[in-house]
Amino acid sequence: MKKYIFIIILIIVSSWSCNDFMDVIPDNIATIDNIFGDRTQAEKYLFTCYYPLPPFSTNNDPGMVCGDVVAHRLDVNNYAQPGYNLMLRGNNVSSPIFNYWGTGYAGIRFCNTFLENIDRVPGMDSFEKARWVAEVKVLKAFYHFWLLQMYGPIPIIRENLPIDATPEEVAVYRDPVDDVVDYIVQLIDEALPDLPLWIENEVSELGRITQPVALTIKAKVLVTVASPLFNGNTAYAQFKDNRGVTLFNQDTSEEAKRRKWEKAAIACKRAIDTCLMAGHELYEFSTLTTISEDTRKVVQSSQIVTDKWNKEQIWGGEMLPFGANNRSLQAVIIPPLDANHIVPYVFLHPTLKMAEMFYTKNGVPIDEDKEYGYEDRYTLQGVESDDTYHRYFMQPNRTTVQLHYNRESRFYGSLGVDGGWWFGLGRNTDDTQWPLNVKFGQGVVGADRCTLTGYYIKKLSSYLSAYSGQTFVQNIYSWPIFRMADLYLLYAEALNESIATEVIPDNSEVYYWVDQVRARAGLNGVKDSWDNYSKQPDKYKTKTGMRGIIHRERSIELMFEGQRFWDLRRWGLAIENFRQPIQGWNVVGASDGEFYTVRNLDYYNYSLRDILWPIQESEIQKNPNLVQNPGW
Repeated sequence: MKKYIFIIILIIVSSWSCNDFMDVIPDNIATIDNIFGDRTQAEKYLFTCYYPLPPFSTNNDPGMVCGDVVAHRLDVNNYAQPGYNLMLRGNNVSSPIFNYWGTGYAGIRFCNTFLENIDRVPGMDSFEKARWVAEVKVLKAFYHFWLLQMYGPIPIIRENLPIDATPEEVAVYRDPVDDVVDYIVQLIDEALPDLPLWIENEVSELGRITQPVALTIKAKVLVTVASPLFNGNTAYAQFKDNRGVTLFNQDTSEEAKRRKWEKAAIACKRAIDTCLMAGHELYEFSTLTTISEDTRKVVQSSQIVTDKWNKEQIWGGEMLPFGANNRSLQAVIIPPLDANHIVPYVFLHPTLKMAEMFYTKNGVPIDEDKEYGYEDRYTLQGVESDDTYHRYFMQPNRTTVQLHYNRESRFYGSLGVDGGWWFGLGRNTDDTQWPLNVKFGQGVVGADRCTLTGYYIKKLSSYLSAYSGQTFVQNIYSWPIFRMADLYLLYAEALNESIATEVIPDNSEVYYWVDQVRARAGLNGVKDSWDNYSKQPDKYKTKTGMRGIIHRERSIELMFEGQRFWDLRRWGLAIENFRQPIQGWNVVGASDGEFYTVRNLDYYNYSLRDILWPIQESEIQKNPNLVQNPGW
């Protein structure tokens, strides 16, 4: 499959232009005849339909580089990275940052061309043809969803327009959000019977659409449209096209909102059942049997992402080149752990807010834990050599802050902290881990090679990557577009929002799915943790309280996987979160006291206008029927 993709890329790159993306007129007939003249050429075009997938895990993925998860710095050429531009300087209509409008509609155009011509291929096996058609329908649905997620109401492109289409036919309108969702669901439902339950030929077909993939997309779509951004959002009450059609549904009744959540819950449960039937399950790291349980939990936090094609991944793809210079994601997140380690520069810098997001070792937020000194979290503290809990989490006889102690395993597995350990890169035992020293003069060489905030992303680094001399040799892994923990928490969210009363029934299933994710992280269930350790012991008993717990669990479990940015938008919480100061430690401080001083690094003037992406101005000029998003 991969060799075909690279061939097709050359064709695509040579033929696309910025002004052709919304051109839905098919290729000329001679080219179509060639492409669909035999099975081999048609299969290449099938893989072309996969190519316009969003740029997951790259610096062109808003989920990875925008929001409150990471901080930004200008690189050595004083060139602002796109995420920095979007959050600090704002978007624009002339050349929108992370513009996916053209790419998404190019993908839909490819899918339509395939669906309209696949029957022309002579001698194809009917079973294989039906599978290919089903894959392309799901891809077409996914491109519509991604555009909807970014831009809100979008034009539904059911088929490519004929070459002799009139100007009136080409001047399409944006369709209401609910109509777009109905069409996406229709495509997926049509495709399901002809999709395989799992991939049998793993050598050449991993990453292709299966029933679990299709049903997970459907679940994600229905959870998204049930969320406050799209479900009776009065902020868009006046958002209408030039025909007067309201583009966001304005049914604000609790019953109407709950019906959408109920529909989403049903979709999530079906997706979970199908995934389990196909062999997907929550990942447990068991490759290294000689390490301690504490170290295993730490490594597991990263291996959930970096263990290629593991059972938890419902849909994944091999990591794409990262950035203009083709540096991989791993190469621009790891710290210089040794004088011989040459790293390009650190690109993604975890914020102090994310360090505070993780639970205590008791499984509750740090500001709720009765045993955790929240007010003293920035107080300097050292680890005694006989401290058994922190033995494989933090270096003994090192001074850091209390914030870094008595935290859950995902904190130590996701973040590299000053005074902590770094497992892997050639050191794969408990007692040989790399000591992580962040302060200047303690291992950090050059301002561009250190973290801007005092933290590094450990989660996205495979322990199997290594250095050969000064050369970084990365272990390539498949990026988890969807995984089981994500789906479990979507289901828990949909169940919680479907409850008709504020008080949650004692036998509610909502706790079970959250507890599955917590148990894998070594934490007790929600009820036990809040009953015994929280200052708000009744929090989990209400729909509102449980909503906050699920939101936080998603942010922790899916940290640095590009999910929180989209979650906060759909929850209606983006503005209040993205306008909070971006903070980190004073990384130029050499002493403990100087280093552990909180610094405000940025402040983003994020507003309602920024929630929905602007449609590029040239598209509006070509087709005034599109109508621009509010505020642009």
